[in-house]
Amino acid sequence: MYFKKRYLAIILIIAFVCGLAGAFTGAKLLQTNLFKQNAGSSIISEKELDNSKDDLSKVMQAYQLIKQHYINDVADDELFEGAIQGMLNTLDDPYSTYMDVEAMERFNEQIESSFQGIGAEVSMVEDKVTIVAPIKDSPAEAAGLRPNDQILSVDQEKLEGYDLNEAVEKIRGEKGSEVVLEIQRAGVSEPFEVTIVRDDIPVETVYSDMKTIDGKKTGVLTITSFAEHTAEEFAEQLSTLEADGIQGLIIDVRGNPGGILDSVEKILEHFIPSNIPYIQIEDQKGNKKPYYTNLDKKKTYPINVLIDEGSASASEILAVAMKEIGYDVIGMTSYGKGTVQQAVPLGDGSTIKLTFYKWLSPEGNWINEKGVEPTIEKKQPEYFYSHPIQIEAPLTYNHTSDKIKNIQIMLSGLGYDTDRTDGYFDQQTTAAVKEFQTDHSIKPTGDVDEKTASLIETKVVEKIRAGTDDQQLQEALNHLYN
Repeated sequence: MYFKKRYLAIILIIAFVCGLAGAFTGAKLLQTNLFKQNAGSSIISEKELDNSKDDLSKVMQAYQLIKQHYINDVADDELFEGAIQGMLNTLDDPYSTYMDVEAMERFNEQIESSFQGIGAEVSMVEDKVTIVAPIKDSPAEAAGLRPNDQILSVDQEKLEGYDLNEAVEKIRGEKGSEVVLEIQRAGVSEPFEVTIVRDDIPVETVYSDMKTIDGKKTGVLTITSFAEHTAEEFAEQLSTLEADGIQGLIIDVRGNPGGILDSVEKILEHFIPSNIPYIQIEDQKGNKKPYYTNLDKKKTYPINVLIDEGSASASEILAVAMKEIGYDVIGMTSYGKGTVQQAVPLGDGSTIKLTFYKWLSPEGNWINEKGVEPTIEKKQPEYFYSHPIQIEAPLTYNHTSDKIKNIQIMLSGLGYDTDRTDGYFDQQTTAAVKEFQTDHSIKPTGDVDEKTASLIETKVVEKIRAGTDDQQLQEALNHLYN
């Protein structure tokens, strides 16, 4: 796809963020035929260019003024890149960004091979670096980071004033190195710190499992991102499950921040029949174009889809398409990202990623900033939403605090009955702490010191990752055949 006058390749992506905190999931910039009808259009008409000459002249005057009279030397590339970034900043769009040559080189390294970091997709929300979702089996997931967590500082350096790419550079790093993130979580009065050891980020994006419900074989396909080879992985594992005789299927896109549009398109070809579009694309002028599969009919077995607050972009395309043809979507309302970006190379290795289009559901609904609402809402147990605790002094009997409330929630989730989760450290809470300490070979003082708190957190993370108390998945299984 090329612009007629400027010969700039336009590459369609629906990757969720430009900033990739050492954890981008592989959403490669791939060409697609989705917008071939725009191949002959130019970025700006000659008439518009003529009308802009006065404004462009002001930009050049400002450039010359700085170069000739500013007290310090400023490199040309810094001024021009600053001008580009300034224009993009006025759009107030976190998905329209500029990547310089170095940023693009790092981006290409990440999407073409395995990479290292903490494993969390991030975006800029209200000028705060915000986690969209931790990647499955990543250090960020193991540390308990959650969608909508705000990263306030990195290694005690505040991120205020940094753009997303600059913040990402602070977060990502080599395998084995430590990074300390200061996190602000909704519903928690004070920020807390999380220490994460960077590691290799898993590149596998599809996981399959077989469960038996009421004697019926049920396949579970988990998609962690929509990367270059995700559709192939999905097709292979779906074929294997069908060959094993599944009678129902659950597609799990919880915590999936999105990825390549082409990938989710190919996956939907297995499920959306040709008489309904799987997506509609709306351009700047409000023109809408629907896109269809070649599938004759729906699957003969029932299907449910799992979503949560970390399901975004391509995940939402899948979820809402399945929902609008009658399948149940179970979990919590998704993130709400309904725009499409195109990456425009600038000729020197740098790139502008700009929002060009809206994507709409099969029925024409725009989920941007609203998300996909589940047909069956289901939260996880309360301890799934607990958070790490910083212990400055031991938490003890007859005190009250949010930290104590969090400890009570975690202990209850681990099976130690505190009989309350209001933050008051009573005798029952003391007894629960002693029981936990005894079971884990810690001196049973009944006080929560740093060692006890750390072990409680570890056991909670282990239980969550084991999936033994996954009530959303259980809800999906329960409703699959009803």
